[in-house]
Amino acid sequence: MDNTHDIVIVGGGHNGLTAAAYLARAGRRVLLLERDDHVGGAAVSAAAFAGVDARLSRYSYLVSLLPRRIVDELGLDIHLARRRYSSYTPDPARPSAGLLVDAGDPDETRASFSRIGAESDAAAWQQLGDDLGHVARALFPTVCEPLPTRSEARRLVGNDDLWTELIERPLGDMLTRRFSNDLVRGVVATDGLIGTFTSVHDDSLDANRCYLYHSIGNGTGDWDVPIGGMGAVTGELERVARQAGARILTGAEVTGIDADGTVRYRQDGADQAVIGSRVLANVAPWVLDGLLGDRPADTAKPEGAQVKVNLLLSRLPRLLDPAVSAEAAFGGTFHINETLSQLETAYRQASAGTVPELVSCEIYCHSLTDPSILSPDLVAAGAHTLTVFGLHTPDRLAHEDNAGLRARLQAAVLASLNSVLAEPIESLLLRDATGAPCIETKTTADLEEALNLPGGDIFHGLLSWPFLEDDAPRDTAAERWGVATRHQRILLCGAGARRGGGVSGLGGHNAAMAVLEAEVAEGAAA
Repeated sequence: MDNTHDIVIVGGGHNGLTAAAYLARAGRRVLLLERDDHVGGAAVSAAAFAGVDARLSRYSYLVSLLPRRIVDELGLDIHLARRRYSSYTPDPARPSAGLLVDAGDPDETRASFSRIGAESDAAAWQQLGDDLGHVARALFPTVCEPLPTRSEARRLVGNDDLWTELIERPLGDMLTRRFSNDLVRGVVATDGLIGTFTSVHDDSLDANRCYLYHSIGNGTGDWDVPIGGMGAVTGELERVARQAGARILTGAEVTGIDADGTVRYRQDGADQAVIGSRVLANVAPWVLDGLLGDRPADTAKPEGAQVKVNLLLSRLPRLLDPAVSAEAAFGGTFHINETLSQLETAYRQASAGTVPELVSCEIYCHSLTDPSILSPDLVAAGAHTLTVFGLHTPDRLAHEDNAGLRARLQAAVLASLNSVLAEPIESLLLRDATGAPCIETKTTADLEEALNLPGGDIFHGLLSWPFLEDDAPRDTAAERWGVATRHQRILLCGAGARRGGGVSGLGGHNAAMAVLEAEVAEGAAA
């Protein structure tokens, strides 16, 4: 194989595939290196249970931030389904009642607020939705363009009070000012805590950045179900990248990168090297620094803070709440033990190095919206998948005994779920071909081992604002697109880029645009 290329991409996750597709379509010679035996990274579908014909979105599972522009420009044949129900949250103090947010029936949603004693919060909920929609429509169109400055982004939003509330003051201020009910506050807060280990009252504003990204996707903030599972999304990205001429090598683990564009890797037991005019790193910045051999001594390793549990059930469980059907409750995001008080307590306990006494969880049922991930026999039998995302379970808990922690977290997640059900979830678990229950649990340490996510951090590190500070350097294309590193020939193209995180393709798109813009400038200078 020719060992020189225009572009060498390190890592075959969805962002690497996005960059490969754009640059190969632009006529560049592209080589993508992936250490696993398949591409897709965290955005894959897998037969998680032996002998069971069910392909689960094993890691990432919903899509919001993937711009329609990328789908259209690359000609991706993917389909996303909108869920009617936004969320259901049982009241932990009285689980026979809960808050059901029904996007198809505003009157029923208002009645549900009343059932949990939060009548006064119903109007505030609607107002927040309207305000977030305004921010989403203002900011989301910028994500496939060079970064605006903070002042430019603020002018786009055009509402100084709203800007201050969402961007400059801790998220907890907004929650406590707008809402009076602890459960309602918690439901809103969770969008700032998915994959982010912090308090909503922290001055770091980490929760605010996470909240913003969860709220602006495609100008609506809706989180949709990928038909066919997450693997259908990356399967399409791989197809268009290969069709455009990108060369994709799997089983090729990158072992080192030099600032001159040399990339060393091992494949089939042999050490090899290639040279790229530019190298795009679809790995966490912390991992990239290690490959470059120049990680600053004071660079902290990222820390994820979630546990992921996948289950396959014989049917949906019965609820303690007689006013809500299981299909409605599990048809959106099912919040469990996520009042604001519970979330803050869990954060304090985990910060002290212990597994929270009560794990706050979010549950999602892919198969209600898209039964195609199950075999016809499983669908006919009434089987369903559940994906549980447990919050505030940081990587620091996993260091000494990951297997033991995995077992403790799985038990804690099931106990949290059972606290709001009319029957134990364990009684509904299907069995795989070996007779084992169909349940798998992934800790942060498991994610690091399987996906090379340092500390199991699903965002490759702390999220950044989707704008540059007014005094930030904007001299190079890489800086303007938010993909710069310390080395001119090496760009970020993954979740660690500015405007990274989530299944969006933005890191890959923006790195590709930075490359093409830089080439134009270099050609003009020559």
